[in-house]
Amino acid sequence: MAESLALDKRRVRASFEHAADTYDAVAVLQREIADRLLARLELVQLKPKVILDIGCGTGYGVRKLIQRYPRARVVGLDIAEAMTRRARRESGLWNRVTGRCVFSCGDAECLPVATASVDMIISNLTLQWCDPLAVFAEAQRVLRPGGLIMFTTFGPDTLRELRAAWRAADDAPHVHGFIDMHDLGDMLIHAGLADPVMDMEHFTLNYPGVMEVMRDLKRLGAHNAAQARARGLTGKAQFARFRSAYESLTQNRTVPATYEAVYGHAWAPEPGQARARAGVAVVPVGRIGRRSP
Repeated sequence: MAESLALDKRRVRASFEHAADTYDAVAVLQREIADRLLARLELVQLKPKVILDIGCGTGYGVRKLIQRYPRARVVGLDIAEAMTRRARRESGLWNRVTGRCVFSCGDAECLPVATASVDMIISNLTLQWCDPLAVFAEAQRVLRPGGLIMFTTFGPDTLRELRAAWRAADDAPHVHGFIDMHDLGDMLIHAGLADPVMDMEHFTLNYPGVMEVMRDLKRLGAHNAAQARARGLTGKAQFARFRSAYESLTQNRTVPATYEAVYGHAWAPEPGQARARAGVAVVPVGRIGRRSP
């Protein structure tokens, strides 16, 4: 990754460890985007035997995947052990009856999964905490030929109001960077995945005030994890400038928080399938709908 996008993985892990018990209460947008991602599987004719959910959090997506694919084995993976423990508890009796899902703590950039052992990878809002190229390379390794990776992440417009308000306070990066969807498409091809398709949409959440925005981000575990972040405490004068700049955006007694949701999918090449040239994304019409088991 470029230096400006480099993240402190220990900080990422610690943030989500601490947020395991508060995440679900504020993850409304995260569940909405997960539902929209999973709805796209209606067009996929793949019948997976093994599904890997990278960044499973508290297990919302795993439970939805089991409902959609009742014969599949679903593995939920998260970098934060506290998240996987909560996901296991949330599954509870339901999973003991079905026996169809398992949760594991692991790194998306170095998957603890055997080569060519997975039919489908799902990842909802995790790539922004990773080096996507490393994740895509691992996805290409663990997917069986003809397997699918389908994911969401946040794009560069995410938290633009928060970023601009902090710029009014000082020059330190208080919000880490997000990668453009076109660059993500190039990364998919570079990793050896085929036929990438990317698109995006914007969401705006409205809050009563700036402190409510900050509170929800903390409860989600969405702390600034940029390696270049300032390590000292924010001074009162700096924070006052930040708060004033953000509050200047107030309309109808609320302040906005914008999110750019990026959706993408690609396939593991099948034997004899030509690998796409780097920098060239081939998007054949109807590819998903024609895919057979």
